[in-house]
Amino acid sequence: MIKDNQAFFNRLHLWLDGLGIILSYMAAWFLKFDSGLFERETGTLSFWTYMYALLFIVPAYLVLYSLCQLYTSRRIQRFRVEFTNIIKANVLGLLVFLTVLYIIKQTHFSRTMLFIFFITNIILAMMFRGMIYLLLFSLRRGGYNIKHVLLVGFSETAKAYIDRVLVYREWGYEVHGILDDTAGPEENYKGISVIGRIDSLKEYLDSNNFDEIAITLKIDEYSKLRDIVNICEKTGVHTQFIPDYNNIIPTRPYTEDLMGMPVINIRYVPLSNTFHSLVKRVMDVMISLTGILITSPLMVCIAVIIKITSKGPLIYKQERVGLHNKSFMMYKFRSMRVQDAGEEKKAWTTKNDPRVTMVGKFIRRTSIDELPQLFNILKGDMSVVGPRPERPFFVEKFKEEIPRYMIKHQVRPGLTGWAQVNGYRGDTSIKKRIEYDLFYIENWTLGFDIKIMFLTIFKGLINKNAY
Repeated sequence: MIKDNQAFFNRLHLWLDGLGIILSYMAAWFLKFDSGLFERETGTLSFWTYMYALLFIVPAYLVLYSLCQLYTSRRIQRFRVEFTNIIKANVLGLLVFLTVLYIIKQTHFSRTMLFIFFITNIILAMMFRGMIYLLLFSLRRGGYNIKHVLLVGFSETAKAYIDRVLVYREWGYEVHGILDDTAGPEENYKGISVIGRIDSLKEYLDSNNFDEIAITLKIDEYSKLRDIVNICEKTGVHTQFIPDYNNIIPTRPYTEDLMGMPVINIRYVPLSNTFHSLVKRVMDVMISLTGILITSPLMVCIAVIIKITSKGPLIYKQERVGLHNKSFMMYKFRSMRVQDAGEEKKAWTTKNDPRVTMVGKFIRRTSIDELPQLFNILKGDMSVVGPRPERPFFVEKFKEEIPRYMIKHQVRPGLTGWAQVNGYRGDTSIKKRIEYDLFYIENWTLGFDIKIMFLTIFKGLINKNAY
C-alpha cells in the first residue's frame, strides 16, 4: 500500500512550481515581443537579458511560495486557501520585482511583460496544483495514500472527527477503531466501533501499523493524557490531541510562549493586528468612496421618491453598538412611517410590518435603504464587511441570553457580513447569526472579505428575510 509521503509531494510541487515559473515567464516574453499582439517598444532589451533574470526570479518566487505556506501539508487544506496563497505570493513577487527595477533604475525592462507573467504564472500554478489534487484524491478514493488512524477516547469530539472524515473522504483518513474505558465493546458511531480499553493502547500500537493517534478524551478524563502521550511517543507514532472544549477554544487558537510555558488565547481576532486592521481600513475607504460616487444618482432618486410619498426625514438615524461597545448613529433611507421614539426603540421588524411604507418595502427588500451606510464606513463607524450592528436594547438583551454574543464588538460592524450572505438577516435565528459572525471574526482574511462582497452582489442584495 502507498503510504503517506508528504516530503515527496512537497518536492513534486517544488519542481512543478519552478517549471511553471519558467514556462510562464517565457510565455509572457513571447506574448509581449513575438506574438504581434503588442507594439514594439524602443530600447528593448535582448532575449538573453530577459532570460538571465530567471536566475533570480525562480529562487525568489519559490521562497515567496514557501513563505505563503504553499509547501505545508495539504491533505486537509481546501483548494480555495491554496488559490488565495498563490495569488498572495504572486502579488508579492510582482511588487518586489517592480521595486528592484525602480531601485536599479532599469526603465527598459517591460512592465507589460511582467503583468502578463503575473497572470500566466497564477494560471499555470493553479493548473499544476489542480492536477496533483485530482491525482491525490483519486488515489485516496481508491484506497491508496491513506492515513490509518486510531482514536483514544469516545467523546463528542471523537464523533465530530469521524463525521468530518466520512464527509471529506478525499483527505484519505481511515479510522480503525476507538479505545475507551467507559463505552461498551459493542458501542459504535457510524460504523466505527469501540475495540478496547485505553490501557490496551500499547498492545494495539505494537501489533498494528497506525499512521496517527488522535486523542479525543472527554474533558473529565484528561488525567490520563500524560500516560497516553508517553506511550505514543515511545512507539514513535504521530499523535494529535483534539480537545473536548472546542466550543470554548477557537478554531485557530493563538498561542504564545511565556518563557517556555505555552499559552492559548481563548479568542484570536486577526483584526487586532495593526497591519491587518490598517489594510482593511484602507480598503473600506476606497470602496466607500467608489460606492458613493457610483450610487449617488440612485441615492438622489430614492431621496426624491421618499420625500414625495411620505412625511418625515429622508435619512433615518438609529443608535447602534459598534467597535469596543461604543455607540454610533447608523444611517439608512427612511423606510417606515415616523413613529414614537419609545415605540421604535424596542420593536423588531417582522414580515408584513404595518410600519413599513410602500416604497420602504422595495428599498428594504433590495437593500437600497442601506446605501447611506457608505458614509458610516467613510467616517470609520463601520466597515464594508463585518457583523451587523444591533440597537443597545437588543445588545443588552442578547448578551444575557446568547453566550459569546459580545465578541462581535471586537471588530467594526459591517454593511454586509458572513451571516447575511448565508441568509441570516432580518427576523432569523440570532444564535445562528452569532455562529457565523464568530467564524468570520476568527478566520478573517482579505480574501474572505472579497468573497463575502462578491456573494453579497450575487445573493445578498435581494433576500426573502429582509422585511
